[in-house]
Amino acid sequence: MLKNIPKNLSPELLKILMEMGHGDELVIADGNFPAASHAKRFVRADGLDVPPLLDSILTLFPLDTYVDYPVAIMGIVPGDNIVPTIWDTYRRIIAKHDASAKIEEVDRFAFYERAKNAYAVLATSEAALYANIILCKGVV
Repeated sequence: MLKNIPKNLSPELLKILMEMGHGDELVIADGNFPAASHAKRFVRADGLDVPPLLDSILTLFPLDTYVDYPVAIMGIVPGDNIVPTIWDTYRRIIAKHDASAKIEEVDRFAFYERAKNAYAVLATSEAALYANIILCKGVV
């Protein structure tokens, strides 16, 4: 055991976070996202939801200050009558760790392409719709 490591971060995920370099991206995927088919490195977080994982990851993970948008969320598909209230939760969590970080909405298929090129995809059991989020790693 180590001190001050959030308990919901697995050893595998910690290894991935340590391996990532400046500009690498991590996708935190909801339960509906095709994570395994879109991942170079696939990490499971079964039974866990995105908000507590996001909060734990951001205690260790610096967001990139050299890009306009170090955080991206999957935008709503035109015609979907969904209001993703989880986004407000994300904004609060992100602001807690980095008040200057901006969030970009990315088209669904552009999000999929970014996921394919991301360093890793973390598959959660999050049930909220449009709960997918990408973090771009910065420097310490």
